[in-house]
Amino acid sequence: MGERKATVAAEVGLHARPAATFVQTAMKAPMDISVSKATGGDPVNGKSILQIMGLDVRQGETIVIRAEGEGSEEILDQLASIAATP
Repeated sequence: MGERKATVAAEVGLHARPAATFVQTAMKAPMDISVSKATGGDPVNGKSILQIMGLDVRQGETIVIRAEGEGSEEILDQLASIAATP
């Protein structure tokens, strides 16, 4: 299983527009994607805007993104980049 850690840079955290961009990108992938806070907690579905926003990730917090399957490394890179974009 591939994994990336990313520190959320957006002022609003992983909410609203950054969350929508994240989920839209995740939905293009054929595999399941999970996201959790690096500090712990249960992972959520990376393709669900409500679950992503429910994580309540704020600016400066680190998330862990996981995916498995063909093409997972590329999608993980893209999602980590989205999370790290201010």
